Amino acid sequence: MSNKLINWFKFASPQAFYPLAGRMIPWFWTLAAIFGITGLYIGFLVAPTDAQQGEGYRIIFLHVPASWMSMFIYLVMAFWAGLGLAFNFRLSGMMATALAPTGALFAFLSLWTGALWGKPMWGTWWVWDARLTSELILLFLYVGFIALQSSIDDPRRADKAGAILALVGVVNIPIIYFSVKWWNTLHQGSSVSLTKSPSMATTMLWGMLLCALACWMYSIAVALMRVRSIMLERERHTDWVRAELDT
Repeated sequence: MSNKLINWFKFASPQAFYPLAGRMIPWFWTLAAIFGITGLYIGFLVAPTDAQQGEGYRIIFLHVPASWMSMFIYLVMAFWAGLGLAFNFRLSGMMATALAPTGALFAFLSLWTGALWGKPMWGTWWVWDARLTSELILLFLYVGFIALQSSIDDPRRADKAGAILALVGVVNIPIIYFSVKWWNTLHQGSSVSLTKSPSMATTMLWGMLLCALACWMYSIAVALMRVRSIMLERERHTDWVRAELDT
């Protein structure tokens, strides 16, 4: 058991993780394409028309996965940042840095698709609803994390400063998730829950879950590509990077 743990811990080193990430990237891109095409096909061409919202509800197949991923990526980013802060792992800070732009992208997509959905449903592009406002704060947290790290020249100091901001911002995630229960908001409640049956047709559910899996696979693939670039930049003076670039 201890030997297996030692073997896994070796991947905390950028030198060991770099080739592993390179081997995993094509697999995650392939899965993202398969899940994405299947999910969008089911969502836009197979799933039935909603009785109340008509065809306009189909933006749910983009909006909900983007919203889920914006929150999930932040938690993963904060986990890596906290791990680096606690144990001073170089890879942890690099992973947090690699995840932030993708998380910001999904937070933006969540707000944008939500506005497109809200216009025909609510009659306006934006309201200062609890969930919308807390999701906007999440986007600001991502942008703030990226800007803070970019403003500090020393990568190790940048990682520590970013980690503190990321960990403080975690408090916003439960606010986003539970906002529709805690406050009287325009935003509808969750259609999918771990404690009760989904309030949507099975075809709709499958389409949305497949799109969510596609976003998940995409996020991993992009993060691995970005972290490899970060490794080459930060470790450029080491022998293993020189050897990698010479091949």
